[in-house]
Amino acid sequence: MTGPVNYVENKTIIITGASSGIGEATAKLLAQWGAKVVLAARRTERLDEIVTEIEASGGTAMARAVDVTQADSVEGLVYQAHNLFGRVDAIFNNAGVMPLAHLSELKTDEWDNMINVNIRGVLNGIAAVLPLFEQQGGGHVINTASIAAHMVAPSAAVYCGTKYAVWAISEGLRQESTNVRVTTISPGVVETELGHDITDPTGKELLAQFRQIALSPDAIARAVLYALDQPEDVDVNEVIVRPTASAF
Repeated sequence: MTGPVNYVENKTIIITGASSGIGEATAKLLAQWGAKVVLAARRTERLDEIVTEIEASGGTAMARAVDVTQADSVEGLVYQAHNLFGRVDAIFNNAGVMPLAHLSELKTDEWDNMINVNIRGVLNGIAAVLPLFEQQGGGHVINTASIAAHMVAPSAAVYCGTKYAVWAISEGLRQESTNVRVTTISPGVVETELGHDITDPTGKELLAQFRQIALSPDAIARAVLYALDQPEDVDVNEVIVRPTASAF
């Protein structure tokens, strides 16, 4: 009797926002399952540390400095990954920012940054891999949305708007695709660096309240693994992961 099939082994998987939190946890977990992981973020020093740790444990990884708001930067990432490993099987568009504040604070620079990273960053990731996936005859796009794609809270209007957009873009891509799998991961509150850039006191207080009950990044990494570890004809379209004790 043979054991279960590992559908992740030897796949090349790109992860943005990989220098900490959900991205870091996912890279380490997928590497343990035999995937070749490509870590992308702006903090190259941290990326290099994670790659060293993965390789020391017998895994395969590479790192590249990437600004997801710049299409050519993401295209270069995909090109390098494909050139090194001969194939790209999946991209996890995970980079995101969350500077919470009431709309009346008019933090328009922060609005622009959320739109650029959370929406344009996902679109740039999709645009960079789609031609390759079509050429290969398949691939997998995984996008980090949020429970904020399903609810709205004071101080989070723009952030929720960007995550609703990620959900909608993902669903549109799914409907248009016959050979590309699409998964939206919608985490509840997770203990990560997300929100470290909040400048508004009310936003900081709101996040602190939410994080009284928070998941570890590993919980979301396991959800990503679940979506990836399926036969090619199975597409897990969305996974919502909340703390058991959370009402939101």
